[in-house]
Amino acid sequence: MSENHQASYLFSTRTSVVLSNKIAEYYGQSLGKINFQTFSDGEFEPILDESVRGGRVFLIGSTFPPADNLLELLLMIDAAKRASAKNVTVVLPYFGLARQDRKDQPRAPIGAKLVANLLTAAGATRVMTMDLHADQIQGFFEIPVDHLYASTIFIDYILKNNILDLTIASPDMGGAKRAKNYAGHLGAEVVIAYKERKKANAIEDMFLIGEVKDRNVILIDDMIDTAGTLCKAAEIIMEKGAKSVRAMATHPVLSGNAYENIENSRLLEVIVTDSIPIKNHLSSKIKVLSCAPLFADVMKMVHEHKSISDKFII
Repeated sequence: MSENHQASYLFSTRTSVVLSNKIAEYYGQSLGKINFQTFSDGEFEPILDESVRGGRVFLIGSTFPPADNLLELLLMIDAAKRASAKNVTVVLPYFGLARQDRKDQPRAPIGAKLVANLLTAAGATRVMTMDLHADQIQGFFEIPVDHLYASTIFIDYILKNNILDLTIASPDMGGAKRAKNYAGHLGAEVVIAYKERKKANAIEDMFLIGEVKDRNVILIDDMIDTAGTLCKAAEIIMEKGAKSVRAMATHPVLSGNAYENIENSRLLEVIVTDSIPIKNHLSSKIKVLSCAPLFADVMKMVHEHKSISDKFII
């Protein structure tokens, strides 16, 4: 079989199987079977249940905590490599440890670089992911990285809902570029919330840069963890006279009191993707848009050696 017509195989980690099934459906084939052997002490061994020799293997799995999710994916990469797969493409809807992208204090690790090294050492030949916490993480790899953006999903939602008097907001200085790109594409205004922290997940103070009076504001971010930042920003924006405030964030980490914070906030709605499984639906404000069609389309384009440039709106 020629390289242009090599077979493709899709496999999923256990915690990402719901999203993976959606991706497989859009891709046009079923997920491959994996036999998971589990020992009494918790050790596990994933065994691919079909031959992948000479083919392109797509291994789908978000690496959110616990660390078992990352280890499971690494073992699957190794299994595919040792089964003589020609290409092993790792599909990471959510790239765990991406917030550890630099050494910001003495004796701190750079977790994102470590994960990149582990994926490559295990045998990955290509990585596909979405909305990295920092774009420069792509440079941690010596293999091709397809960095997709949820803007292709969110902008379509904004346009379909015909939101007037639109202002795009960033909940922090780090997301200013992202907010500016959205605003430029939508012809909207931009505001930025400047926050000061004393420690992770705890905001000391926040100030708003820009005008939001009589505007419908959408906060754009790459992830929601405890939702403290978004809820605080929404409160300040509404106090400044905005008509409404929504939030759009790619990865619903939603740890701690996130669901309670969102439900009790002044946010009208929170739109996320299914890159991480929603643990529960305790907040009626959370709306989930699937990233499965985006990944399936890009996976097929990669397999057929086609350009994926038209998938990058922003």
